[in-house]
Formats: sequence, C-alpha cells, structure tokens
Amino acid sequence: MPVGGLVARATDNAADLVVRNAKIHTGDPVRPQAEAIAIRAGRITVVGDDNDVAAHVGPATKVVDALGRRMVPGLNDSHLHVIRGGLNYVLELRWDGVPTLRHGLAMLREQAARTPKGQWVRVVGGWSAEQFAERRLPTVAELNAAAPDTPVFVLHLYQSAVLNRAALKAAGYTRDTPDPKGGQIVRGRDGEPTGMLLAAPSALILYSTLAKAPVLQGEDKKTSTRHFLRELNRFGLTSAIDAAGGFQNFPDNYSTVVELAKAGQLSLRIAYHLFPQTAGQELDDLARWIETARPEDGDEWLRLNGAGENLTWAAADFENFAQPRPHLADYEAEFEKAVRLLMENGWGFRLHATYDETIRRDLAVFEKLAAEGLFPAGRRWLFDHAETVSADSLDRIAALGGAMSVQNRLSFQGEAFLRRYGPGAAADAPPIRAMLERGLTVGAGTDATRVSTYNPWVALHWLITGRTVGDLVLRPPHNRVDRRTALSMFTEAGAALTGEEGVKGVLRPGFLGDLAVLSEDYFTVPEQDIAHIESLLTVVGGRIVHAAAEYEGLDEELPPVSPEWSPVAHFGGYRAAPVTGLSGARQAELLGQAVAESEQHRQWRTRRGLAAGTENTVFDPCFSL
Repeated sequence: MPVGGLVARATDNAADLVVRNAKIHTGDPVRPQAEAIAIRAGRITVVGDDNDVAAHVGPATKVVDALGRRMVPGLNDSHLHVIRGGLNYVLELRWDGVPTLRHGLAMLREQAARTPKGQWVRVVGGWSAEQFAERRLPTVAELNAAAPDTPVFVLHLYQSAVLNRAALKAAGYTRDTPDPKGGQIVRGRDGEPTGMLLAAPSALILYSTLAKAPVLQGEDKKTSTRHFLRELNRFGLTSAIDAAGGFQNFPDNYSTVVELAKAGQLSLRIAYHLFPQTAGQELDDLARWIETARPEDGDEWLRLNGAGENLTWAAADFENFAQPRPHLADYEAEFEKAVRLLMENGWGFRLHATYDETIRRDLAVFEKLAAEGLFPAGRRWLFDHAETVSADSLDRIAALGGAMSVQNRLSFQGEAFLRRYGPGAAADAPPIRAMLERGLTVGAGTDATRVSTYNPWVALHWLITGRTVGDLVLRPPHNRVDRRTALSMFTEAGAALTGEEGVKGVLRPGFLGDLAVLSEDYFTVPEQDIAHIESLLTVVGGRIVHAAAEYEGLDEELPPVSPEWSPVAHFGGYRAAPVTGLSGARQAELLGQAVAESEQHRQWRTRRGLAAGTENTVFDPCFSL
C-alpha cells in the first residue's frame, strides 16, 4: 500500500517489510508499545515509530499501513496436531463456529451430493453439541436422510461418533463385529449396529473407524497441508508445537512437512514431537529414534523438540469426561525405562496426563530418577492438559523444573466435566492461576483438530472468561487470567517450551519477524467478541502469509484446493461469526428465532404423523415445509 510520508532512500540496510501506523503490543518490557516495525532477512531490525523506520525504507521495501489497528506478536499454539491435521484438512467438513445443527446438516447434505463414490463425508472435531442452538447431536436418521448412499462419519469430542448406514457398510461393521476393548458399537434390538459408536472410555474405536476412510495421495497431501497452514495463519498463528499423537507414524507421516520445508513453502514454524505408535514396542522405537536424530535438529521453520506426548501407551489416561476416570494398571516399570533412556541421551519430552492420579504416579518415577541424579539433567519436560492436577503435584513439578501446557478442551467438554465432577472441580480445571503463581512456564494451546477447534481466539476467550462454547461459566475469576497474561501464554511461553525464548515470542530487534495485525483490538474488544478476532495481516519471517480486507492480495499465492469436491473448496474452514457486542436483549432475540425454527419443525412432524402433538423430537432439515 503506498504510504505518504515515508520516502524510499538508497540504503544498505533497507528493510524487506515495514508495517507502520499500528498499535503494537510488543510483549517486550523494555519497549511495550510502538507504532512501526521493520523486518529484514526474516528478523526484526527496528521497533519504534515512523521516524525510526524511515531510514530503513528502500526502493524495494514493502510498506504496509496498519490503519491504526492492533498488532501483536505471532501466536504460538503449544499443543496442536498440525502435521496430522494438515494431511486431512481438505477432506473434512468443518463445523467449527457453526451456530445451529440445522445449518450443519444442510452443509452435510450439500457436501454428500458432490462427494464422489468411494469417498466419505467426515466431520472431525472443532465443534460441540453445546454450541448449537438445538443443544444436541445429529441423529442417525438425519444422517441417513441427508446422505442415503454416501458414507458419513461425525465425530463428537472424545465421546462418540455417529455413522449413517453407508458408513457402517464401508467400515465393515455388522452384527458379528465384536466390540473393541474400551469401546462400544451400539446395537439395536435386532443385534445390528445402529450407527452410534461410544468411547468407553477409550477413543480408539472412534479413531480406528475414521482410519478406514480414504486418505490423500501424492501432491494432494502437500496442497492440503499448505491450505491448513494458511487457515492457521488466518488467525494470527505463526508457530505451533506439534504434539504428535495416534495414527501419526514417523517418518512416513512427517514427510509432507519435511518436503514443504525443503521447498521453502511452510508458512508456519513447527517444532515436532515423536510418539511411539505400537504398544509393547515403545522402547525399541525410542531407541531407534535416538540413534538417528537429536532434539533441536532442524532450523527455525521445522525442528525436532523431543518425545511424547505418550512415551508408553500403558501410562496414558483418557480424557472422555462422559465416562468415569479410567483405572490404569501398573505401568511404572516400562515407563521408567523410557524416561531413563531419554534422559541418558539428552532428549526432553512432553506427557499427556488428564488426571492428578496419573500425574502423581509419573512424578514418583521422576523423583526416583532425580535421586540418582538423572532427572531432569537440563532437559525440557512438561505435562499436557492436567485438568485435575493438585496443588501438591504442582509443587513437585516446580521442584523438578517442569513446565505445563494447557488447552481449552473444556471449552467443548465443560458441560460433561461439570456433570461428572461438580462445580468445585470444574472451577479449578485446570488450575491455571496456581500454575502461574508457582512460577511455572505455562504454554497455551488448542489440542486441535479432533476435538477442539484450531482457532486460538476461542482458547484465549476461554482463558479470560472461563466460558465454554455453550456460554456456560466454569472457572470463576480467581482461576482466570487477564488478557496480557493469556496472550503471553500463546507467545512467550510457547517459545520457552521449545527453547526459543531468545528469538521469538516478543517483537524486539533481532527476533524473528513474526506478527499479526488484528481485525479488532484484542485489549479493548468486549470479552464475548474475543473469540471472533481474526488476523488481517499475518507475517512470518518477514513474509506476508495471510492478508485479508484492505490487504487482500498481498500474501503468497496457493495452488487451488484439491480434490475439487473438497468441503474446504466450497465451505472453507472455520465459520467466522461477526463481532457483535450484542446486548442481552439481542442475544435473547436470536435465541428465540432458533427456538421458533425448532417449533416450526415440530409442527411439520406432527402434521405428518411423525410425532405426537406435544412432542418435540428430532429435527431433520433435509425435508422442506
């Protein structure tokens, strides 16, 4: 954008990019506020005002006017399954941000009509029944009506999946299919599967069923990943720590991001972890990886950060709050061998742990090794999730030099957690303020994409307000954080968890040129609208990787979404809602409209003899009045 007042000068230190006329929150206590920033060769050279950057504007410098908008350091999701998410992104119909089930089912019906034979329609994560005006899941009948011939798989949190008849057939489920360990295939009175799958409590049945669907091949995997990274850039994300996870094999499933990194086509910095995939083979996998790689191998775009989030499968608890806390058999012997192997070879790690009961058992192993002088031996290590971690466990974590990474899983599962454990436990799930008061590094993330949405502003809204996507307040003021602290958990803390606090997380000369210019001022927008913020200009290493509104067209061109029938090609990703600042009266009016739509549907069913006159049952948008 041509900007008056900044004249190009012949200079030896000309910036590649200058962004001016911004309200910059730098995160740097030395200079917390600024108006302009200059970036050269991927690094910040100047943070100041127009006068400070003027001498760095050369003939080839791109100058962008922020038009008085808020700028923040690029966000860093400290727990995101970005590699796995990228390989599947264009295949998935996203219900993230969709306000009603009626809308979601209409999208599903439309997508089923364009999906070719042999492919599935899959809705995988980023939504909860509580976000819908109807406050419920789709029924099997609704999926069958929307897509009688196309397989449809709808995943709901860590709890369940709904399949239509065609998906049951494609997955090979019959009356003779046995229930897997920890899961249930719900059956009707005739013994046939109904289409409901339940995690009881393990979600393996859900993920193994999803794994039966077709996957992308060849260049489509790269295209999908690039579009997913652009979608993350849309929300101001410039870095992420990939937490690995099930069904993410190394090195096969990592090859796409490796190839994109070699080609200079990553638009997000990724620090990744390695997760042993096969129970009983974990130690062999870890030993093999230790021989071939070391943490921090790579560069500022793609680097190895350590092992985890599982080290041994037996030590992993489940996060399905619709089910009781699982009882884990003895796992300490093999778990100790894994931790000892990592410590002796200079590897850090992260650990999935939902419940304090698991955390206490893990800490006992760490303290045993610490008594031998083997832990933590200068290695970075952390617990993920930790919804029910106790004060005593936090003290022990701090004493061992650990860190924490929390995710907004209760944005989506909060109601289930409340029903099972009550308001007292929900108020401290997780105890974020207690973690910070002990001086622990606490990174924030989303745990996307299979349950939570990848939109970090939904997580920031949860950190600040304590509210779920269904607008239920779980965490009281004593366990919330202010906006500045929440932002630092998504910037500085994330950098510290990868040992990069000296190069990113704040806007300071010499640091990486990663920033986001926001659609709304994060520090002043009403709390209810924090979740609706997006980035209008995202910069990674001086490259404009996302541009919208007045900046549209300044970002890098991407290849078209492929395959052409992809849900992303037609619906996009996250369904953005406008910033409203709605009054309570207007919110009630909109809710009333949704209720009226439900009442119209009830009347339709009653007229056709499908429901009693006083009954208010399922809603099927696939039939018109």
